[in-house]
Parts: sequence; structure tokens; C-alpha cells
Amino acid sequence: MDKSPIDSLDKKILSLITKNARIPFLEVARECNVSGAAIHQRIQRLINLEVIKGSEFIINPGKIGYHTCAFMGIFLKKASLFNKVVEMLEEIPQIVECHYTTGQYAIFIKIYARNNEHLKSMLHDNLQSITGISSTETIISLEETFKRQLPIE
Repeated sequence: MDKSPIDSLDKKILSLITKNARIPFLEVARECNVSGAAIHQRIQRLINLEVIKGSEFIINPGKIGYHTCAFMGIFLKKASLFNKVVEMLEEIPQIVECHYTTGQYAIFIKIYARNNEHLKSMLHDNLQSITGISSTETIISLEETFKRQLPIE
């Protein structure tokens, strides 16, 4: 079995910064009983190892006019069209996640729309016109109950 690229200090750092991405490095250093330079080096190493994929501000979709969240399973005409379909899906900015999946769908996406009418329009005008998609199945989210990062163990 491969040895984990992270040690207990890395785990403590990750635990702190995943709870608050804006926490100052010096505060992390105090919590971990190491220097600020050590925290900076550790975080840079975790970025280089791709343990940390970045940091971001999270926008509340409803506050900017996107009140409908939906998940969509996409069936392809042929599996060989996967890359071309994904390229076309990337052109639709309201699609915020795209997954290559096992099971009944080839692709599973998360999409935001202003309302149900806007979702219908995107389905009809954008998604169903993509060459390679044979059909879609849409599930509208009524509420995001929670969203979280994996625990650092």
C-alpha cells in the first residue's frame, strides 16, 4: 500500500483551512505550534502534490438570480462521442459540474437556471441540440441541505 503523502501536521493544517479558507497563515501556525514560514511551505507542498486544488469564494446562486438547481443524467448516442459532448457542455456557463459516470448515464451534470422556464429553455435550445446526446433525464433540487468537504482523518 502506498504511504500517504501527508503527515499529521499536514492533516491539522488541512482541517483548519478547509473550515476557513481565509484563515491567516500566522493563525494556522499558532494553532499548529510552528512558524508561519513552515505553514507557507507546507501549504505550497500540498498544492504541488495536488492535495489542495485551490481556494475559492463561494457564490450563493440564489443571490445572483439563479433559483433553480438541477442534476441531469445524459445518455450518449455512442460512447466515442464523450469528449466532443463534454467540450460542448463546457461552453454552457450554467453547468457547474460534469462527471463521467458508471450506471445508466454516461455523463451527470449539475446546472443552475434562473427559474424553471430558463431551465426548460437551456434543455431545449442548448443541451438537446448537442450532437451526440441521445436523451437527458433531469432532477430538480428543491433545496441543498448541506455541502461539505471530506473530513481530514
